[in-house]
Amino acid sequence: MKKRICILYTGGTIGMMPGEQGYAPKPGCFAGGLAAIPELTSPDMPDWELVEMDPLLDSSNITVHEWCAIGQAIADRYHQFDGFVVLHGTDTMAYTASALSFMLENLDKPVVLTGSQIPLCQLRSDGRDNLITSLLIAAEGVVNEVSLYFGGQLLRGNRAVKSSADGLQAFSSPNYPPLATAGVDIRYNKSAIGAPRVNGPLQLAKLENVPIGVLKVFPGIQFELFDSILTEKLQGIVLETFGAGNIPDYDGALLPLIQKAFAHGTILTVCSQCPQGAVHIGTYATSSGLKAAGAVSGLDMTTEAAVAKLYYLFSKGYDRDTIKHWMEQDLRGELTSAR
Repeated sequence: MKKRICILYTGGTIGMMPGEQGYAPKPGCFAGGLAAIPELTSPDMPDWELVEMDPLLDSSNITVHEWCAIGQAIADRYHQFDGFVVLHGTDTMAYTASALSFMLENLDKPVVLTGSQIPLCQLRSDGRDNLITSLLIAAEGVVNEVSLYFGGQLLRGNRAVKSSADGLQAFSSPNYPPLATAGVDIRYNKSAIGAPRVNGPLQLAKLENVPIGVLKVFPGIQFELFDSILTEKLQGIVLETFGAGNIPDYDGALLPLIQKAFAHGTILTVCSQCPQGAVHIGTYATSSGLKAAGAVSGLDMTTEAAVAKLYYLFSKGYDRDTIKHWMEQDLRGELTSAR
């Protein structure tokens, strides 16, 4: 019996059409684009059904609300399909993949995010291969987690980052190997594919729009400019530091801000600006203040995964100490646990 795959079209470049103000998603047009791809009706393809989200969005406009809508669309159809392919714009695809990895608790079916750098309506579109291969991967059922397929590589969703604005291999996974590579054959990396963490039926953990910020340090940063945003309303901060967690502290300006945030109950998670490697707070003197102020190490998490994980843990209603604990623990393969 053929596998049944649900294609969720959320918007993004893959389905965009030219208009007066440039390329934009156009409701009701994408089905026609799929009908023009003869490979999708091949006997070797799974049966598939298209679900078009409303509204269709450029991924720059994706918010927590859309993450919840995508998660709900999967949960509502979970028992009707063997897998899911989510078509999404590339700009925030890694954020959505990370969010879905946490939201879809007890997931034991493939959820593959993909899209394209060139619209499907264009002659050289990379969307055809990305879509066809994603459908095959979803139907094979080898990778039963949230993943991201693009340019010949299947990556763990919460390990992926967008690394090229215009290259056809737009995503990379700096701290975790690909789950599969697609050449003449689709070759799965069995050692990288985790066993599904299933303790019951699928549960959708919807996210709340918790006040979270991302702050990237740079040479000459004037920390006092950020004092006004560090109020009790800000519940989480992802701090992108130098190297393994190092920060400048000109005239002692940063640590008082961190201590103020800590006093307000804000969870400060430290990630590295370096694509590869992990944060080790306290290894160097320039990071010892973060450790003393109660900051949490993001280890080798991407900023995308750290942001999504904060949304998830706060939305679960955990207290601050519990959130700090789980931020440093591996929940969905998003980080390499400290030894």
